Amino acid sequence: MRRSNLPVELNRFVGRAAEQAALTALLETSRLVTVVGVGGVGKTRLALRAAAGAQKRYGEGVRLAEFAPLRDPGLVAYALVEALGLTDHTPRAPREVLVEHLAERRMLLVVDGFEHLVESCAALVRELLVHAPGLTVLAVGRRPLRVAGEAVFPLAPMDEADAVVLLAERAAEAGAPVVPGVPGVPDVSGTGTPGAGAVRELCRRLDGIPLALELAAGRLPLLSVEQMLHRLDDRFRLLTDGERGALPRHQTLRTAIGWSHELCTPQERLLWARLSVFAGPFDLEAVEYVCGSRELPPERVLDHLGGLLAQSLVSREDTPAGPSYRLLDTVAAYGAEWLAALGDTERMRRRHRDWYMGLATWCELEWFSPRQVEVAARTDAALPNLRAALDLCLEVPGEAHLAQHLAGTLWFAWVGCGRLSEGRHWLERALALESGHEEARLKALWVLGYVAVLQGDGTAAVAALHECGERARSSRNALAEAYATHRMGCLALLSDDLPRAESLIGRALDSYRELGELNSNVLMGQVEVAMARAFRGDLEGAVAICREVREVCEERGELWTRAYALYVLAYSAWTREAYGEARELLTECVSINHTFRDLVGLVLAIELLALVTVSEGDPAEAAVLQGAVVPVWDTVGIRLFGSEAFDGPRALCRQRAEEVLGAEAFDVAVQEGRRLPLDAVVERALAGRRDPAVGGPGDPSAPRPFRTARSAPVPGTRKPAGSPTGKGGEAAG
Repeated sequence: MRRSNLPVELNRFVGRAAEQAALTALLETSRLVTVVGVGGVGKTRLALRAAAGAQKRYGEGVRLAEFAPLRDPGLVAYALVEALGLTDHTPRAPREVLVEHLAERRMLLVVDGFEHLVESCAALVRELLVHAPGLTVLAVGRRPLRVAGEAVFPLAPMDEADAVVLLAERAAEAGAPVVPGVPGVPDVSGTGTPGAGAVRELCRRLDGIPLALELAAGRLPLLSVEQMLHRLDDRFRLLTDGERGALPRHQTLRTAIGWSHELCTPQERLLWARLSVFAGPFDLEAVEYVCGSRELPPERVLDHLGGLLAQSLVSREDTPAGPSYRLLDTVAAYGAEWLAALGDTERMRRRHRDWYMGLATWCELEWFSPRQVEVAARTDAALPNLRAALDLCLEVPGEAHLAQHLAGTLWFAWVGCGRLSEGRHWLERALALESGHEEARLKALWVLGYVAVLQGDGTAAVAALHECGERARSSRNALAEAYATHRMGCLALLSDDLPRAESLIGRALDSYRELGELNSNVLMGQVEVAMARAFRGDLEGAVAICREVREVCEERGELWTRAYALYVLAYSAWTREAYGEARELLTECVSINHTFRDLVGLVLAIELLALVTVSEGDPAEAAVLQGAVVPVWDTVGIRLFGSEAFDGPRALCRQRAEEVLGAEAFDVAVQEGRRLPLDAVVERALAGRRDPAVGGPGDPSAPRPFRTARSAPVPGTRKPAGSPTGKGGEAAG
């Protein structure tokens, strides 16, 4: 995990030196500091600046959690898990995961935009502070959390000098012409020329509120400072009935936003209102579909979006999924009011939902393609909006089937991208409602069953998969029945009931072939059969299957399933003492699994890589690798699923490394590994052998591999806690 996920500053931070110093000092004495103030006063920017400056004080760095896009209080803990970069495959509540993760860490957590979720956020922050003595929380909102020990830091608007500099710099960035009051003209620095007085008056009229100043700066390319003052005076007179006197600061900001609204073209105003339905970032394609209409032709949306961007009403950022845009929270709230006044909120929310349901369907199909990495990135970027779409499906009577369909379609996001806990949250909520649409319910059931298998919750898995199988047979839905059978086979595999696993998954594969189903899930079924055969001693049969799967994956550009086929092939290479080949296969396996945040596949590969490493003659490095995956297994579930079959490489590696190092030195190396962050573990695994002079089949000193035929486990001896595949199926009925 990176030490920080703070966003990069896109322009220069202006002023606020005294406030930053005071906030930094307060963080040294208080474990909970809340920056409060009116909208647009610069709370978030100051907090992020102070957090970045204080980062070196915190061993685990600084993390930012943004709650503004959330609508469901029940998602606060899930959002924080996401912000911390945690992947947890267990059925534990996310609060428990957070407490355990933070308990012994020294970290600064920045919580932004919590005011609409203040009760649930306050309860979570209180619990984390109690159980994590090294945690400091910097909260940002319009109201305090009201948690014991909270230090409230009220943020006032900028003083006049800083306000003038901010206005001048932002005006220059907007491309304002050389007029009094902008950079390059002496009166900006207060030389006493008439332009300087107008600039200072404009800053005073805007109460030194940074957002209001930035909106004004965005208009300087079109209007002079005097023209802006005149327009503002007209609006203020309307609000005060012509009486002189100060407006409340929140009203000043609202007036400035309203003034910006008036200066927009009719099409820009309409787009502004419609953009308010998005939760978090959005891309151009989404805007064109959701906001486009006869009044706002999709082909002209980019021009109008550019107009809002030029006026600082919309921000742009680059993400792994490509360029994205975002409305500032205060600006979005204003747009939402206008959308409600137009009576168009519900229609636009439905269009928003329809777009993200379509995106989820496209992502599911493209998961089985060379665009798999892009799909993972797009899903990650779209998550706040996918949550909003799920919320709407669950809110509207008669649309439970859409919630079931969407939650089921997103199986790849829950299973493949490390979000099992949140996936189960949505699936269970959707299935709690009767939909009357059997196909959608069946898909949600087998996906829920699979998620429960991966979490080690065999009881819940059997319940969901049994219901899916029974209902599928009653409705003659052969595809859904095949998926249910497949997942029951996966459960058997993790329970060491290898003959039953091979039988059930084999039946499912026969059905897939009859129905013409081919996707990542089908290929993963073949890999699971290969695993069962390998653990029973039939390495030749397992290798034949995985070579075939690898060929199909290469043809289709599929990576995720390919990683598991490589795992089995690496296992086979190790038994042949082809350690170099095994390491090469596992290196690719580790790289793919880390890309998709697939912790199950990642730890399996590193466990096997540790065995390869000790076989090459480096027991100390093998012990470090073994220790490094221990904390990861804690987030996956019971170590190696409680399976003796999957535990074979780990147990043998430990035995051989201890024989060479001795128990004390082995434990020291394991503890070294346990202290490594996940990214460092992956980097170490990808770095290759430390000493290429030892090991290999020609080295008589290299330890001999154990033979799988002699190490077959006793079937069904342990409760499962996860899956060796971490995979789900596509497009089930």
